[in-house]
Amino acid sequence: MINFKPIGVIQSPFKKPKGTPIQTTAARDTAGVIEVYPEYIEGLKDIEGFSHLILIYHFHLAKESTLLVKPFLDNELHGVFATRAPSRPNAIGFSVVRLAKVEGNILHILDVDIVNGTPLLDIKPYVAEFDVREAVKIGWFKNSVQKLSSTRDDGRFAK
Repeated sequence: MINFKPIGVIQSPFKKPKGTPIQTTAARDTAGVIEVYPEYIEGLKDIEGFSHLILIYHFHLAKESTLLVKPFLDNELHGVFATRAPSRPNAIGFSVVRLAKVEGNILHILDVDIVNGTPLLDIKPYVAEFDVREAVKIGWFKNSVQKLSSTRDDGRFAK
């Protein structure tokens, strides 16, 4: 058994999965707040020096996973590991957000595609030299990535 303890909670304007943007690039300028729990404040030292953060969180409202899913951007079934669907064997999500401001244990963030009240498991600094790769092949997404800006969560993966 592997257990994780949340380090904080993410607050956003999205009260439920349905209607939430499905990627941060489709949530441009959407503001949110991270409340880091007091026992983790020391871990925020020097975080204000980064423009972007990688948030790792628990998809706490996702229904139980299946290994074949129909993702938001396609009408065909795909293996869950070839999608970014929130219903997964381990309900772990990640988002790259912009850091706007730090006030003690409160991080003000932008480009939020996360449901309000989501438990935060970890924060990592985004470093382009480490994290950017040229995607030569994007699989089935090549036929549907252009639909990203207009696609929202339709509730299909929610409990």
